Amino acid sequence: MGFNRGMPNERDDRAIEAESLTKIYRDFWRRPRVRALDGLAFEVRRGEVFGLLGPNGSGKSTTLKLLLGLLHPTAGRLTVLGAGPRDVRAKARIGYLPEESYLYPYLSADETLDFFGRMFGLGGAERRRRADELLDMIGLRHARRRAVGEFSKGMARRIGLAQALINDPDLVILDEPTAGLDPMGCRQIKDLILALGRRGKTVLLSSHLLADVEDVCDRILILYNGRAQATGTIRELLEERTRVRVTLPELAPEALRTVLRHLREALGREPDVDHPRRDLEAFFLETVEKARRAAPGAPSGAAASPGLAPYLVGAPPGGDGRAAGSPASGAGGGAAP
Repeated sequence: MGFNRGMPNERDDRAIEAESLTKIYRDFWRRPRVRALDGLAFEVRRGEVFGLLGPNGSGKSTTLKLLLGLLHPTAGRLTVLGAGPRDVRAKARIGYLPEESYLYPYLSADETLDFFGRMFGLGGAERRRRADELLDMIGLRHARRRAVGEFSKGMARRIGLAQALINDPDLVILDEPTAGLDPMGCRQIKDLILALGRRGKTVLLSSHLLADVEDVCDRILILYNGRAQATGTIRELLEERTRVRVTLPELAPEALRTVLRHLREALGREPDVDHPRRDLEAFFLETVEKARRAAPGAPSGAAASPGLAPYLVGAPPGGDGRAAGSPASGAGGGAAP
């Protein structure tokens, strides 16, 4: 039996809204011990990639557990996809990748995805189609019959991402999605996150890897001691308005001396001059791609990703989140109703 995806406030452009959210952990005698969240307020708009940042103990994990309905807030208000976090209809539209990929080690990759597909009400043909497409997407089709207990941490992480997307969720919650992945895997996961955002999916990303967050997030929230310390777009928070950078094509020595002389006269001091450089990730990926082209063959680990699974691409932004003719689905990962 499928889930009814109609929800309250369906036209609201906020996928998540928190107001004065407070969570106090108490001891056995109900005495307050830790105030994990202290009046937290934030919102995540539908279709955006939102980053949740903060040091250990800042309240990130508590926030995720509240969003998944695994904890009750002590005070405040929280809505997810227009309903309370414990609403079964809201849970049916959430995909969740936990920080640790808790998978049954004796099941193969195929069996793992089939298991989650069964749990969320997908028919047999649809389960097989989505599993095929997801295994292609994460580059593990060649390892589909291997037990996941034999996988490296990075390969298990990819299966964890696939199970979080098996239900074609509207909201995807990712906790440290690139943990354990090599640079190629990190780039592929970041590209997939960007593609999900372009397809109208809402992605909440919690990570300690700030470079990953900077690459994919539209907006971020930085937590400390359970309170919001900064929130905004990457550009708003990081752009230095007091400095200007000018990039020039390669110049002949005489032309460069002329430009520098004019800058010196305008600034009243010597300008800083250096050569731009690529980041290490781009150089690494280029080097590996050259090696791959020079020695083609079946990879020993994960293969390159062709992009989003077709059933995810086919979902219209703002629609019911399912490909035409597919059965209703439930939540991925730990967000099962």
